[in-house]
Amino acid sequence: MNQTKYIFVTGGVTSSLGKGIIAASLAKLLQARGYRTTIQKFDPYINVDPGTLNPYEHGECYVTDDGAETDLDLGHYERFLNVPTSQANNVTTGRIYLSVIEKERRGEFLGKTVQVVPHITNEIKERMQLLGNSGDYDIVITEIGGTVGDIESLPYIESVRQLLWDLGEDNGIVIHLTLVPYLSAAGELKTKPTQHSVKTLMESGIKADILVCRTEHELSQDLRQKLAQFCNVKREAVIQSIDASTIYDVPNLMLEEGLDKVALKKLNLPEKSSPDLKQWNEFLQKHKNPKHEVNIGLVGKYVELQDSYKSILEAFIHAGAAQETKVNVVSIHSEFLDPSNVAEKLKGLDAILVAPGFGERGIEGKIEAIKYVRENNIPFLGICLGMQMASIEFARNVLGKKDANSTEMNANTSYPIISLMEEQKTVTEKGGTMRLGAWKCALTENTLAHKIYGKSDILERHRHRYEFNGDYLNEMVAAGLVASGVNPDTGLVEVVELPNHPFFIGVQYHPEYKSTVQNPHPLFLGLIGAAVKNK
Repeated sequence: MNQTKYIFVTGGVTSSLGKGIIAASLAKLLQARGYRTTIQKFDPYINVDPGTLNPYEHGECYVTDDGAETDLDLGHYERFLNVPTSQANNVTTGRIYLSVIEKERRGEFLGKTVQVVPHITNEIKERMQLLGNSGDYDIVITEIGGTVGDIESLPYIESVRQLLWDLGEDNGIVIHLTLVPYLSAAGELKTKPTQHSVKTLMESGIKADILVCRTEHELSQDLRQKLAQFCNVKREAVIQSIDASTIYDVPNLMLEEGLDKVALKKLNLPEKSSPDLKQWNEFLQKHKNPKHEVNIGLVGKYVELQDSYKSILEAFIHAGAAQETKVNVVSIHSEFLDPSNVAEKLKGLDAILVAPGFGERGIEGKIEAIKYVRENNIPFLGICLGMQMASIEFARNVLGKKDANSTEMNANTSYPIISLMEEQKTVTEKGGTMRLGAWKCALTENTLAHKIYGKSDILERHRHRYEFNGDYLNEMVAAGLVASGVNPDTGLVEVVELPNHPFFIGVQYHPEYKSTVQNPHPLFLGLIGAAVKNK
């Protein structure tokens, strides 16, 4: 097969319908049929990437191996497909405009007036085809962020229209994800919002090839017929996407609805074999029929919005299923933890994870939680800021350095256990300037870290500006802390642990970004295993 085929996923009626999950589920089915498939996300906001966005605003910022700060949907893509994404898989309007303006400044447009059409749309089309032109993929699925009709989405919709024309017959299709709401007063599902949404898309010159209808109730045959007729799609191209108990059910639901078959038919591709979902369904079977149950506290400062810790919550699901354990994640807001209530708030928990984050708010609560679990032998995993707080807690309460802190929280601390990385001291711009992406780490033999991973050399993804201050390493080690993982090139301490504790480990990197359905992360497996033992 020479020509890469393109599938565009647009959304209508309302946001948050789950375009990312539908795109990832379709990709999973196509991959399971033997097609080399990837997904990319185009976001209509003007931030150059989500790296500077508040987690309350946009959910977590996901990081790829090559150091791209991306939308959290890329996490879904990796978790479903078990294939790493990259810088090319997530593009924002900010990045598009920045690139076009830089070209204009360099004189590449030869004095022409730079306009949305053709200059912005050409840039978008070029980026849409980057992965397809690599020769690595048979099918590229492109998710367009936002909702059809949004002003900011218009250049993307126009680019899709042009690209479909450029690609020619059978080489590109549009899936439109929409909502069929249920009006309880009338006792019926309503198709009018979907009709209007499809009409809006058609006004932009794009005809939907497949409709995926989010619904809380089954769509009747009559209703499907009506949608097909009034939205100008084939009857088999009206796909029901009913609310599922877990996002991991969606590939099977889409298989039942025949989404992959309809897409392949529209692209004039053979179905090949039936999708091989054996491993996927084994995971689902274990996830839904656990033999154990544990309660794990997630101590963080953004716990009101679940999407702030999306990859962590999913990593618990992957590792929980692998250990046939139901993991109840108990959210604990670190801002409201103090010495007077920490025992009460952490009561009944089998393990604790102290989450990543930035800034001063809620820091003392994280330190209190770590002190409590250290002294009471409760299994602990600290990620990024969690690892830094574990180091500070140790310095304060074991070494007696009461003023120990991070220079991020207190620039004038007498004991800067955590300090700004050397190369960060001259950085003034916030976006994309942290230590990002995959970095090497060497693990010491006969340590908890080495036992968890079962090897000495690992590669993990980072997202931080501050690091463990090597000036205090010898003193901390003499007092019982073990630095069990170190970057072989920079000497940066990556992993700290306490040997005389059932399970106490902090890591500077983000293990949650690498956890997938097929490969649960060893640190989460270890924490859940320790929690089961601790019951």
